[in-house]
Order: sequence, then structure tokens, then C-alpha cells
Amino acid sequence: MTNDNSTPQEPGTADAEAAAAQAGPPTPEAQLAEAQGRLAEMSDAYLRAKAEVENIRRRSDDEMSKARKFAVEAFAEAMLPVMDSMEAAIAMPDAKVEQVLEGVHATKRQLASALERNKVLEINPAAGTRFDPHQHQAISVVPAEQEANTVVMVLQKGYSIADRVLRPALVTVTAPK
Repeated sequence: MTNDNSTPQEPGTADAEAAAAQAGPPTPEAQLAEAQGRLAEMSDAYLRAKAEVENIRRRSDDEMSKARKFAVEAFAEAMLPVMDSMEAAIAMPDAKVEQVLEGVHATKRQLASALERNKVLEINPAAGTRFDPHQHQAISVVPAEQEANTVVMVLQKGYSIADRVLRPALVTVTAPK
């Protein structure tokens, strides 16, 4: 007689369970064999996981190495037109001063554009800007008719890249009153 509420089982499972129930409790040898089987499965799974982690680490190291090696590639490509302009200027030794000056201005615009495309930005505070020791370096302190601790004059522009200061702006600041 079969019970309609029973769940379907794989063929042979019921026979194995019935045989195990008739045989009584498992013998120590059977328990040992079962434990060794589970150990072998877990050991295999562990070794596979360990190999996968090692492969991921190796791929990651390779990608990091390539990223370091070629990180400057975009910047170098942006600098090539600047180099071309400089070489063209050198190739014209008889150029008039006006031509040289015009070429220098054009080359400066190329350089500024290349730096901007590569996220290198000027730090050039206007007069009266509050002194920021993270972006400015005070070279001198002078008395002035503006608020204390503010920029009077920029002696040399600074530059930053991605919110990191490459070189602080060299500034003169007002003396405290």
C-alpha cells in the first residue's frame, strides 16, 4: 500500500534506506569510510577554491602592472603636439621675434590644453582670496589694505591633479593687523 502524501524519491533510495534501517547502526568502519569520502570532497573543493583565488590574484597583479606601465600613455600622447611645435620653432632659426612670440603663445595654449585634458589644473588665486595652506605657500607677508591672511599677489602658479596638489601656488599674503 502506498501513501499518496509521500514525496517521490530517486530510484534505489528507498531500498538503500530500508537496507540501512535493517542493518542497524552504521559500523565504525562505515562511519570512517563516509567521513573519509566527505573529507576527500571538501579537500577537493578547498584546492579548487585556492587555485581560483591564486588565478584571480595573478590576473589582478598582471592588470596592475600593465596599468602602472601604461598610465602615462594618455599624457604622453597629449604632449606630442607640444613637442612638434617646439621642434618646428627650432627648425626656423631666422624667424622674426613676432613669429617666435606667436609660436610660443600657440605652444603654451597646446600645453595648457594637454594639461587640462589630463586633469592637471592651475592654482592661481585672485588677489583677496583667503590664504589656504593646502594649496598656497606664503613666501612673504606684507601690510596691505585688505583683510588679513589673504592673497596679495601670486608669484608662481601652482598645479593640482585630481584634488591633489602637485605644486602649491607661491603667494604674498597680508599681515595680521
